[in-house]
Amino acid sequence: MNSSITTREFGRMPDGRVVTEYTLDNGLGLRLGAINHGGIVTALRVPDRHGRSGNIVLGLPSLADYLGPHPHLGTIVGRYANRIAGGRFTLDGVAHQLPLNNGANSLHGGHRGFGTRFWQIEPVTADSAAGDIAIELRYTSADGEEGFPGEVQVTVRYALSRTENTWRIDYRAVTDRPTVLNLSHHDYFNLAGEGAVLDHRLTIPASRYCPVDAGLIPLGLATVAGTPFDFRAATPIGERIDAQHEQLRIAGGYDHNWVLDREPAGLALAARLEHAPSGRVMEVHTTEPAVQFYSGNFLDGSLRGADGESLRRGAGLCLETQHCPDSPNQPDFPSTVLRPGEVFSSSTLHRFGTLA
Repeated sequence: MNSSITTREFGRMPDGRVVTEYTLDNGLGLRLGAINHGGIVTALRVPDRHGRSGNIVLGLPSLADYLGPHPHLGTIVGRYANRIAGGRFTLDGVAHQLPLNNGANSLHGGHRGFGTRFWQIEPVTADSAAGDIAIELRYTSADGEEGFPGEVQVTVRYALSRTENTWRIDYRAVTDRPTVLNLSHHDYFNLAGEGAVLDHRLTIPASRYCPVDAGLIPLGLATVAGTPFDFRAATPIGERIDAQHEQLRIAGGYDHNWVLDREPAGLALAARLEHAPSGRVMEVHTTEPAVQFYSGNFLDGSLRGADGESLRRGAGLCLETQHCPDSPNQPDFPSTVLRPGEVFSSSTLHRFGTLA
């Protein structure tokens, strides 16, 4: 089969702007759909062990559904992925207050983070020699948007390999004033394509994670050894999710940040997800220092997915590669400060295969 990029009108914004869905097909059975609104990945079709294609990300039926409240399904998240305590941080002696959209904290960039913004999308042809088909998304975040300082120009590239079933995300950003930046992607994966993910086996190569307070703000780092947070060996997600552990009680399951045991540079394994009945396997590799594993605890059945199925607790899980939550207020965590003249650069690669 030949690779291709096709488009269709997905809907129109209230102001009349057309939202286009781009579908990338690598010719090997991997297909990705994405739209202007939020850079949302609407579908990701992956072959199972028999070569049958199935959509492995949660989505919504229409643009109208995506324009309403939803838990960041398939979105680019920024300016700051995850939580900032009290929505406050101080940078170069200047205090900044962000909107509070998650109890007493700021989450995923505020009320109107990057996942609610209209992105420009265009196909990329320069990657043909590298064996990729790609689209590039661009957005300029104004100085003061959602309380963050500096105008930030962001480019995000989605690329499928023509030679193997991989989806790569490359992020790039520059600013004209000192700011903080933490970009990620908020896909809800379900390798079965239906039902719950509790039977999926997860590996996270991390010996430390961030325990959290009642507002899900990190309390530093703790060892995973001897806890339900030890995924250094492949473990079914449902095996310990209801264990009598204070951190699981606080979050209603898993919604924590793991600091990866990794080399300081280049792509490294962040997680491996396996679903035995379908045979599908997904590996996530990243240049980021951490990954947030969220087990879909707050999906309450109030939304229906693109296939009409009610989205309930555990219908999908997130593996958000990123810097640590609340880093602007926690000096022991790697810095998320971006200054003029610097370039923010980050990559995450999803590799799909099947079990032997």
